[in-house]
Amino acid sequence: MKEKAKILDKEAVSRSIMRIAHEIIEKNKGTADLCLVGIRNRGVYIARRLAECIKKIEGMDIPAGALDITLYRDDLALASGQPLVRKTEIDFDINNKKLVLIDDVLYTGRTIRAALDALIDFGRPKSIQLAVLIDRGHRELPIRADFVGKNIPTSSQEIIEVHLEESDGTDEVLITEKT
Repeated sequence: MKEKAKILDKEAVSRSIMRIAHEIIEKNKGTADLCLVGIRNRGVYIARRLAECIKKIEGMDIPAGALDITLYRDDLALASGQPLVRKTEIDFDINNKKLVLIDDVLYTGRTIRAALDALIDFGRPKSIQLAVLIDRGHRELPIRADFVGKNIPTSSQEIIEVHLEESDGTDEVLITEKT
């Protein structure tokens, strides 16, 4: 992969997450019945950071869980080999809650569709909202994010790489080109 541009640096990632936290609080008129669920892997880290930001702003602990969607993917049959299934950790009741689903990049919408299917196995939330750090366009399904850190129009030859401290040792968002 060839790096084309750095879209967000560490400070910009932090500002985007803090802004999304403020928007979540505003749209939901506070934190009552609010819970966050991040899609593995980087969505989980973003969900935890959002929960920390919301706690700083509102002084309230918000439950934050982790969702593995591997077995819900519509391309599972196309994958070669054994899929890597990771742990889903939702240790709170999502029934009748305002749930915010979180991922790092929104692209075709297929990951979010799989996540919605997986969530319904855990209960029936009052509402499900979507927060993403990056929306790069190219939707194949009618899915739209409620909260977006940054919209980055891309070509199909470009790749968005989100690096987070927890998994990659640094916070940044890059555009790379397929080689």
